[in-house]
Amino acid sequence: MFLHLGADTVIPLKNVIAINDLRSGKSNVNNEFLKTMKDEQMIIDISDNNPKSFVLTDKVVYLSAISSLTLKKRAGHIPEEDEEEL
Repeated sequence: MFLHLGADTVIPLKNVIAINDLRSGKSNVNNEFLKTMKDEQMIIDISDNNPKSFVLTDKVVYLSAISSLTLKKRAGHIPEEDEEEL
């Protein structure tokens, strides 16, 4: 199975470790992690400089313009009946 991240980018779902939101709350841990990944040149920005989420894979981190909630739905991690609780 595959996950479409936007900007004509599709990755194997088995490579996804985490899908995280960038816009809700500024997490120092996430910011430090992304800074380190940028320094290591392990970030692929497919967001057109408007990232809403980041997807951690086993090799790189993708910055996506698609919200983390939408990506999680695409990945099948949120059952339909749980949508109303969000």
